[in-house]
Amino acid sequence: MSAYDDVYRRSLAEPEEFWAEVAENVHWTTRWDRVLDDRRAPVYRWFSGGELNTCYNALDRHVEGGRAEQPALIYDSPVTGNVRSFTFRELRDEVALFAGVLAGQGVGRGDRVVIYMPMVPEAVVAMLACARLGAVHSVVFGGFAPAELAVRINDARPRVVVSASCGIEGQRVIPYKPLLDKAIEIATHKPDASIVLQREAARAELTPGFDLDWHEAAAAAKPRDCVPVAATDPLYILYTSGTTGVPKGVVRDNGGHAVALYWTMRNIYGVEPGEAFWAASDVGWVVGHSYIVYGPLLHGNTTILYEGKPVGTPDAGAFWRVIAEHDVKVLFTAPTAFRVIKKEDPEGRLMSVHDLSGFRYLFLAGERCDPDTLGWAESRLGVPVIDHWWQTETGWSICANCLGIEQLPVKPGSAARPAPGWDVRALDSGGRDVEPGETGSLAVRLPLPPGTFPTLWNAEDKAAGDDQLVDSYLSDVPGHYTTGDAGYVDSGGYVFVMARTDDIINVAGHRLSTGAMEEVLAAHPDVAECAVTGVADAIKGQIPLGVLVLKDGAERDPDDVVAEVVRDVRAKIGPVAAFKTAVVVDRLPKTRSGKILRGTMQKIADGTDYKTPATIDDPRILTEITGALAGIGYPRSPSGDS
Repeated sequence: MSAYDDVYRRSLAEPEEFWAEVAENVHWTTRWDRVLDDRRAPVYRWFSGGELNTCYNALDRHVEGGRAEQPALIYDSPVTGNVRSFTFRELRDEVALFAGVLAGQGVGRGDRVVIYMPMVPEAVVAMLACARLGAVHSVVFGGFAPAELAVRINDARPRVVVSASCGIEGQRVIPYKPLLDKAIEIATHKPDASIVLQREAARAELTPGFDLDWHEAAAAAKPRDCVPVAATDPLYILYTSGTTGVPKGVVRDNGGHAVALYWTMRNIYGVEPGEAFWAASDVGWVVGHSYIVYGPLLHGNTTILYEGKPVGTPDAGAFWRVIAEHDVKVLFTAPTAFRVIKKEDPEGRLMSVHDLSGFRYLFLAGERCDPDTLGWAESRLGVPVIDHWWQTETGWSICANCLGIEQLPVKPGSAARPAPGWDVRALDSGGRDVEPGETGSLAVRLPLPPGTFPTLWNAEDKAAGDDQLVDSYLSDVPGHYTTGDAGYVDSGGYVFVMARTDDIINVAGHRLSTGAMEEVLAAHPDVAECAVTGVADAIKGQIPLGVLVLKDGAERDPDDVVAEVVRDVRAKIGPVAAFKTAVVVDRLPKTRSGKILRGTMQKIADGTDYKTPATIDDPRILTEITGALAGIGYPRSPSGDS
């Protein structure tokens, strides 16, 4: 039996013993009563009765244990020309002081704080300061529009919002304060205060009595110590799009989260404490939570916070510079980043400019990595390139090549085998296992391992959060978590994730609801019907494509309507949606029951084979759709050009 097989078998056969041993690596103020609490199955909890503080485990214990002067956080910002390094001692002191700022505004254990910030060290400080106080943070990606931010404010009901005067995207400076002000104006819940970090690129006008200047507030604050919380208390809420367009608040608890992320750093990513680890993501996404902030710091690694792009800041060699200058051992990013780099520097010439001899592994996740991109990265870098699969809900890998246990052969197109703790199945519509190699709905047998989501957020009624969890994820196949992804497991146990099973599309690793976009399109006064589907894109993996039917008698120029709906989606959902293309048609293809055939339109746009659905009301419409899409350049070539 291989090392991986042995660890994996034990994790499923003896889950309580397995995770209890891992938990010994975490500092507990009170030991747990139960490792796995199944009293409310299918809703499970890990380490019930235990108490700890996540911030203490991420910072204080390393200061006390001999890593005080080791770099904990390196901020590298090519957009501002700024590089700053914080030791574990310095970061702990910054966090303790900002915890004092939050406490001065009444923030305590269980209170929520919304963080709406760019990729600056203060975003990490704010997250850890919440954890220090036992408060619950909810980070909202800075690219979201006011309406989306307001929805999250209403659901989380924060006491305080922490923000910055602006973000910087390449050459663009984006003022955040007007977006925040508009969100608070339209939100029904009103925070008590906002704390604003003033940046040199664009300073914000503060409202007396409501807005506090970050630095002024910190100068008047007193540091705060860590507050022990229950292992089952929430650490953070992170909102993810649902098929209805209404975001679901994924909750991460303190105990299982600390245990699982600590374990993943060595066992999946193959890094040792003291080494530099870089997740080239954003703190607004789950990758940023797990592997910019918490995972590396819990394990005693140096983590990189990068404010820049894979290309354009200043060129396609940006990643290689960061790896060389900060001695990064492992990089974790999205396949999209490598598609962009490959397009700009296909021969990889900019790699040779930098010393990458210390670089060991590249991990990719966020959307399925196509074999061409994986092969290109592997051949140019000369290191293992690992595609792995996980979700906002899971918080860490469902499937991965666990390099710290045993490096398994790479199969291009596969996210490798299930990580220890994950019993992954491909199921048919009746919930039965399909044959190896046969596509089915990918599901995980319960209980999920520690570090996943124990519930969904519902501020007024926690039981309602559990009910929504069961309805959304645990009811389709009793005893299983339904991932919403489709794929297959081959005869060797390798998992291939092929597509979403709902209407969530994956734009550069960001899961976005087509239903939410359709709501925006349908609100246009000249639009009678619409559909949005995700189509293949050489760089982003998928991008949304809108199909519009105008109202009878509408005399507007169709190009003007398209321009307006593109503008509306940008304003109401945000630039992150990457909604840039729509086409006007006479009618939408539908089944006889009225269901719009989005999947068929997607296949037409992608240029893939499809069968005319037997239930279609008029097959001739597919010919019309094909012509309309051809008029705007679909299907596109593999390079992404029309």
